Amino acid sequence: MKCIQKEMRLPAYSRGFHLITDLIIREIPEIKEIKIGTLQVFIQHTSAGLTINENADPTVRMDFESHFNQFVPENAPYYEHTYEGSDDMPAHIKSSLLGCSVQIPITNGAINLGTWQGIYLCEHRNHGGKRKLVLTAMGTI
Repeated sequence: MKCIQKEMRLPAYSRGFHLITDLIIREIPEIKEIKIGTLQVFIQHTSAGLTINENADPTVRMDFESHFNQFVPENAPYYEHTYEGSDDMPAHIKSSLLGCSVQIPITNGAINLGTWQGIYLCEHRNHGGKRKLVLTAMGTI
């Protein structure tokens, strides 16, 4: 059994949905040693999330952003948590809807995503800054 855990800092991204699969793979090359296992990716923030979805067509990312902005609007009169800006409470709600972690199988030394799947950073703040991830890979070697 092999277990690896690393922390990584992502660069600051603009608001939206950003593919980060390649950054994660580069950060944890030790998964090449794992025959069967899992990779958990956890984000240590409450106003950004993670998800796995379509990685080929960039209009998917645009549609995600526009739908989430309609579903959880800014400047709604019912938000009480507003002292960090009009994008803050909606960002917390969006983050809770998507979640703070994803888990991916590792098969024969590689993450086993589907052909059209990628890992997304879902940045919900206008100026979220650098985000911190915890990567945990474990499995048999």
